[in-house]
Amino acid sequence: MASTHDHPGEQAAQDPIKLISIRDTPLSVDEVLRAVGDDAAGGTALFVGTVRNHDGGAGVDELGYSCHPGAEDEMRRIAGKVAAEYPVRALAAVHRVGDLRVGDLAVVVGVSCPHRGEAFEACRKLIDDLKHEVPIWKHQRFSDGTEEWVGA
Repeated sequence: MASTHDHPGEQAAQDPIKLISIRDTPLSVDEVLRAVGDDAAGGTALFVGTVRNHDGGAGVDELGYSCHPGAEDEMRRIAGKVAAEYPVRALAAVHRVGDLRVGDLAVVVGVSCPHRGEAFEACRKLIDDLKHEVPIWKHQRFSDGTEEWVGA
């Protein structure tokens, strides 16, 4: 008798990276959700990062993101690493650059896997590694007139 893990849907997809993009236009949760849709996936996890109105006790009015020209390639490398570590059916990640206001979407990532636990873990790994390793820099402008640069 074959085990449940023998079904092709329990395995990672051949080419699970569906969408990797850095763009200066508004991001869409629906676009990422569509990109990671897969009939063999029992779990899909999304992470949506938004611009908040504070950081480190200071009010944030707005911020700008900029990136190294190779940042998208680095995103793809990290996506491949996550897809190799988990049974990923589909994966997508988009990050915004340019000037953003409080409430704007800064990053949207999604991962679908055969089971929810794997999807949660892979999505967490994806966003954490993107945040720590991709050369994207955030320039925050605070309500008190000060500013700071933050980034990988």
